[in-house]
Amino acid sequence: MSSRRVSRHARVRMTAAVATVCALSAAPLAPQAVAADTPPYSETYRPQFHFTPEKNWMNDPNGLVYYQGEYHLFYQYNPNGNSWGDMSWGHAVSKDLVHWEELPLALSHDDEEMVFSGSAVVDRDNTTGFGTTKNPAMVAIYTSAYKNGGKQAQSLAYSTDRGRTWTKYQGNPVIDIGSKDFRDPKVQWYAPTKSWLMTVSMSAEHKVRFYSSKNLKDWELQSEFGPSGATGGVWECPDLFPLAVDGDKEKIKWVLVVNINPGGIAGGSAAQYFVGDFDGKKFTADDKGTYTPPTGTVVQDFEGADFGSWTTTGTAFGQAPAAGAVDGQGTVDGFDGKGLANSFHSGDATTGTLTSPSFTVDSKYLNFKVGGGRHPHVDGTVMEQGPPPAGTVLADFEGGTYGDWTTTGDAFGTTPAAGTLPDQQEVSGFLGSGLVNSYLNGDSTTGTLTSPEFTIDKDYVDFLVGGGNHPVGSDNPTAVELLVDGQVVRSTTGQDGEALNWASWDVKDLAGKKAQIKIVDDNSGGWGHLNVDHIMLSDTQARPVSQETAVNLIVDGKVVRSATGSNSETLDWASFDMRPYAGKQAQIQIVDMNTAGWGHLLADRFTAADTAAKSVVQRADWADYGKDYYAAVSWENTPGGKRYMIGWMNNWDYSGAIPTSPWRGAQSIPREMALRTVDGSIRLTSEPVNSVTSLRQKSPASAAGVTVKNASKPLIGPAAQGKALDIEATFSLEDADRFGLKVRAGADGEETVIGYDTTTQELYVDRTHSGAVDFNSTFPGVQTAPLKAKNGKVKLRILVDWSSVEVFGGSGEAVITDQIFPDPAGQGVQVFAENGSVKLDEAVVWHLDSAHK
Repeated sequence: MSSRRVSRHARVRMTAAVATVCALSAAPLAPQAVAADTPPYSETYRPQFHFTPEKNWMNDPNGLVYYQGEYHLFYQYNPNGNSWGDMSWGHAVSKDLVHWEELPLALSHDDEEMVFSGSAVVDRDNTTGFGTTKNPAMVAIYTSAYKNGGKQAQSLAYSTDRGRTWTKYQGNPVIDIGSKDFRDPKVQWYAPTKSWLMTVSMSAEHKVRFYSSKNLKDWELQSEFGPSGATGGVWECPDLFPLAVDGDKEKIKWVLVVNINPGGIAGGSAAQYFVGDFDGKKFTADDKGTYTPPTGTVVQDFEGADFGSWTTTGTAFGQAPAAGAVDGQGTVDGFDGKGLANSFHSGDATTGTLTSPSFTVDSKYLNFKVGGGRHPHVDGTVMEQGPPPAGTVLADFEGGTYGDWTTTGDAFGTTPAAGTLPDQQEVSGFLGSGLVNSYLNGDSTTGTLTSPEFTIDKDYVDFLVGGGNHPVGSDNPTAVELLVDGQVVRSTTGQDGEALNWASWDVKDLAGKKAQIKIVDDNSGGWGHLNVDHIMLSDTQARPVSQETAVNLIVDGKVVRSATGSNSETLDWASFDMRPYAGKQAQIQIVDMNTAGWGHLLADRFTAADTAAKSVVQRADWADYGKDYYAAVSWENTPGGKRYMIGWMNNWDYSGAIPTSPWRGAQSIPREMALRTVDGSIRLTSEPVNSVTSLRQKSPASAAGVTVKNASKPLIGPAAQGKALDIEATFSLEDADRFGLKVRAGADGEETVIGYDTTTQELYVDRTHSGAVDFNSTFPGVQTAPLKAKNGKVKLRILVDWSSVEVFGGSGEAVITDQIFPDPAGQGVQVFAENGSVKLDEAVVWHLDSAHK
């Protein structure tokens, strides 16, 4: 079960990546409108061959087991709505991992607990006594997330009718260590010791524990693994399984999967893995050796008595480099030498910048170490909080009352708040001494606050907003709304952060209209509240203030590269690709504009080099390099001993804001996993389950021997166009820098680019212009995965669904899974080459039937 749902204000906000700036757009994208007569599974973004529930919220896959001809897929499910909450186990079954039948709810939340993630086994020897040897019980091992106190413990439920009905064990929980971060048990039968093996996560400690039991009820701790690899977020949903290396059954290695959020390779959620050995008690990861960064010319190492020619503003960085931690700070490590830039002087509340002199770009890469807060740079922000725009203040919430505004519910209380409320993280960015804050008595309260009617007589409505990101159109919004004639014509949410920032609605088209402001908190789950202040009419559009903690590269006065910390006092390597700016004048600027949690930055050892340095995250191993593959776990008891894995096709950065309705959440295509030796290292590889080919229509479109130079052109023609496709393509390298395919291409430049960069030897997916991308600042972007050409060729397998792409490069060692939300009319498929030529040896495009038929 994933972290945002656990003690949401005490834990989540210190671990989750927080978008720092509120949207300036007129309204964030609301979930798609669904006509009342739209048949199920035909909605605009409904996946056609990926599992989705007919309605409501879904996240992590759970309880993956094969029994009596059925693959069981349980999953985290909210039976009562389209946002996270009331977590229970949904249930679906399939005979081929492609065609799914949704069954009634399996394990329900109750007054005492939510049913978080876990696994399921078939107790063939009746070790539990729940069934018989003739009719063995299916046993679910899940995390009880207790509603009173937030404790997490491991519990059992059982079924004797193939998972159709369930009974919770009266002796629950079976493991309780008194922790709030102890979850997601993966249980399997370990034959050598004739016992059950549990792999379970100590999430906040970045550890996995292994327990053993003879009866699933009495467990004995065997060992722990971790911290290791990427630790920038909580560890969740672990899995452990053996695989033959290169198909050699005499050479078995074990794979430990540890899902992490945030801190994944593409940002946010991701599935990390380790390859090693397991002796029945202890997992030992293979030694990957120590990392030596590339050599180069040191530009700034902060080893002097002062900052030299670098200039400071504000007070955050002090007058000279720090020698490590400063007063009030935890242990700082990972820096080189004895000095570093550290903006924690006087704590997180201080702000400032540290800027290098101008220099000429004459190296391929700028490598450096960075730590501290994860608050990315956002374009369009200003560096300093100036006075509010001139105009008419509709409400500043300074009078100790709401005046003639009206309230419903209990979220807003009877008066404005004076700042941070009990059990809430620090609220900042409001003006004066009062604001609207609907965290009264926690996220569980709901209500509205509505202004009296006013006339729109200026060009903009400006206001400060923070809190939860639950857009209008979702089941339970947290939003500031502009009402005209009783209809919502503009809306804005928070960005899952307590800091308020400016938002602005352009209302020129509404001049002279009567309007009202309505602040809505209809959400009782995580980030189910809103902070609002200083609502005004103005002829000036308010610009949000930077809340970043970032190292920026500035060229021609613009930030062209940016890196941030990972909410850690440990510095790690980062790198800027300087090649596009060769010969230009540039500056390095270290920025701390954040005054709340992790509102500081650490930086050291700026080095000009010919090779990019790699961070711990980049050096870690990942089952998927996309933004949308998380909580990945595998099936037990599968025919032929094959190892199939599936992941939640979403990311906690924006999972609650994706524009789908009446469901939210999809699972990836199930994948057959293998261990292969790639470039001298043993890698976990994956390919789509073979049964997906059963959906292929007859007579695919194909092309061969096509050379493309500095162009993008249709692949084959109309026969290749579509919304649900299975594409296989092989390219021969020539001299193009980048080449590949574009899918879901449509009007106004809409496209999803699937390419290969020969200069970096990387597969990539660019969804910047893939359709609806403006519902969260972390959604648009480019994901990359290392992939070396083999014998001068690059092979791609691409699955395109109505709202996703899954790209498998090479022999499955490079996989990128990304959601996309394109215009349904955009169905074009194109081949392209940039800065040179490429030869498309062969491409075959199958149209896929819907698995719902």
